[in-house]
Amino acid sequence: MVLVFRRVMQLAGLALSLLGWVLSCLTTYLPQWKILNLELNEMENWTLGLWQTCVFQEEVGMQCKDFDSFLALPTELRISRILMFLSNGFGVLGLLLSGVSLDCWRIGEGQRGLKKRLVILGGILLWLSGITALIPVSWVAHNTVEEFWDETIPDIVPRWEFGVALFVGWVAGFSLLLGGFLLTCAAFSTQAPSGHYTVAEMQAPCPHLEAGNLNPKV
Repeated sequence: MVLVFRRVMQLAGLALSLLGWVLSCLTTYLPQWKILNLELNEMENWTLGLWQTCVFQEEVGMQCKDFDSFLALPTELRISRILMFLSNGFGVLGLLLSGVSLDCWRIGEGQRGLKKRLVILGGILLWLSGITALIPVSWVAHNTVEEFWDETIPDIVPRWEFGVALFVGWVAGFSLLLGGFLLTCAAFSTQAPSGHYTVAEMQAPCPHLEAGNLNPKV
């Protein structure tokens, strides 16, 4: 029972981490980190991302322009780019280490201690991935709120608001944190004795690995 529960935690953690990593990559390239609606021209909407700024007009559709220079970007966008790249890198490393160390794989059956350490390391990398994804989106959101309520800016000046990328980034960060937490908890869960572990392992294989072996020999 403990083995089955640990495997469920591993698979759930890996699935959440994979979802978070995909959303983190999506957040990195979405151009809707901020949106700007012009009251004087409701048919024109501006969006701002880490790589480009776009304007949507009903007559001509969406037109985007890439930023010319990295050094010319505002500080929040420069650091956000770096942190999102780190998040994506930590995420893929964490997924690889955790994925190859799952109990359902037959790889390294005689090195359970090593597999446990790899899962823990993968979980830590996924935590780092989640944190480095949450920092930039939360920072941009904080600056957006401050600028929106800045009393020194005349009311006639349009204000930037939250874009969809910020919400996607928050979901990505928390998914990575939760996935890494589940994987780490599964690694620290109690293991059955080695002899019983092998029997249980054969009786509860991963569906995609043992679909054709329904009557394992004990």
